[in-house]
Amino acid sequence: MPRYSFSSVDRKYLDLMQKVMSNTLFFDEPDREVELGVEFMSKFSRHYIKSNAISLLPKARFDNIENLILSVVENKIEGDFIETGVWRGGSVIYMRAILEILNIKNKKIWVADSFEGLPVPDENKNPLEAKTNFAIKRLYDNFEAGIEEVKNNFDRFDLLDDQVMWLKGWFKDTLPSAPISKLSLIRLDGDYYDSTMDGLINLYDKLSVGGYVIVDDYAEDAWTNCRRAVDEFRLSRSISSALIPVDKVCVYWQKIDK
Repeated sequence: MPRYSFSSVDRKYLDLMQKVMSNTLFFDEPDREVELGVEFMSKFSRHYIKSNAISLLPKARFDNIENLILSVVENKIEGDFIETGVWRGGSVIYMRAILEILNIKNKKIWVADSFEGLPVPDENKNPLEAKTNFAIKRLYDNFEAGIEEVKNNFDRFDLLDDQVMWLKGWFKDTLPSAPISKLSLIRLDGDYYDSTMDGLINLYDKLSVGGYVIVDDYAEDAWTNCRRAVDEFRLSRSISSALIPVDKVCVYWQKIDK
């Protein structure tokens, strides 16, 4: 019998959190399986950006966070959790809720974001990202959410406390000097090449063996070079641990050696 598990009440609470945060309690989310076009982007924007949704995650990605946290806790993997690129805070709020249910007090949740939206991509280095940046600004409000908005969202779930740590600024400025000693879960959701690489370069060495890396945008090849950043980093570090799909876009892997 696992040491850590959820009661039926806790399970219902987490399921309800997923639906509330993704605005799917009363409304179906736009079909992510259709071809990404202007009509879909407009529906996506109305469902998430223009609504009270505080997460862009489909159920499979919430479940992935949950399963990896249970694995980390069950196997006593040392280190905190971090998400780089939090938007309105849905993923990190969910992480904090799971720790609360499991009564885990020795892990912190690091919330890393510019709180000013996405950075402007380098047009010469990543022309694909630069080309789509205009549409992201126009339809998705540049994925901008201020730090007070995110703190208020934590507070609405009664989860804003001293286990939640804040790293405000561009990743290239905050992550190199972040006062983090060990991590057991890294969730990268910076969308772009540089944002993803900044997270990997500055955080991976702090990840305990047995811990996990989740990459939210790995297969979004139509508009981001996130996959290239991940592939280049894994190659440079000779990482052989398998990339495991969460859905058609998101992947994760487990750190199996130093």
